Amino acid sequence: MARRKLIYEGKAKILYEGPEPGLIVQYYKDEASRGAEESGTITGKGVLNNQISEFLMTRLQECGVPTHFVKRLNMREQLVRDVEIIPVNVVVRNIAAGSFSERFGVDEGTPLPRSIIEYYWKSKEKGNTLVSEEHITAFGWATPQDIDDILALSLRTNDYLSGLFYGVGLRLIDIRLEFGRLFEETGEMRIVLADEISPDCCRLWDIETNEKFDKDRFRRNMGGVEEAYQEVARRLGVLPETPTSEYTGPTKLH
Repeated sequence: MARRKLIYEGKAKILYEGPEPGLIVQYYKDEASRGAEESGTITGKGVLNNQISEFLMTRLQECGVPTHFVKRLNMREQLVRDVEIIPVNVVVRNIAAGSFSERFGVDEGTPLPRSIIEYYWKSKEKGNTLVSEEHITAFGWATPQDIDDILALSLRTNDYLSGLFYGVGLRLIDIRLEFGRLFEETGEMRIVLADEISPDCCRLWDIETNEKFDKDRFRRNMGGVEEAYQEVARRLGVLPETPTSEYTGPTKLH
């Protein structure tokens, strides 16, 4: 296998230089984190998230949401466009859960009056910090026009995925999204959906039982994490034919 240039390694993915300028290879790992310090492994998570994200990104592109996704290369890798990531996570909340419930004293599972958008500054040193649009523009992370585009794309993504998941018996409780700036050859720039969409960044509950099928099972030591991710893939019709426990992918190259 030819040596590839490592661009970045995070908690859940590794980015390698792509086959040509403007493209990047995104490799999905099995590692997972409960917070800034604690981490572990979810066996086969990388394979499943690769398949799930490919499916969801493709569907979103078909309904008019621009993304950085190009194609899936193998069990653990995708080819994506090189974008300038905006250092802000966008969380769309439909039902109270997690930190939102704690901050506002709202019972988990309480439907919200409408979808609520929250912004979090991404920082390795400080973790994810809740910020306002004023912070985003004052620190130059994004312009007012960028924020307008991000808001519109976030709501469209949430609406579409809420319906898609509902169709397979899952309720989209909330979703964390990342966006980037894609610079076209013409010199134009547009905001696109980046990173991934998987049970790592969505809370997904069974419509009938409220059973959790997402990363909360790992965060809260509930057990059955691998089975939960597999069930999401199964319901979406993208469960890999190759057993995920048997596929570790290529050795990391530096």
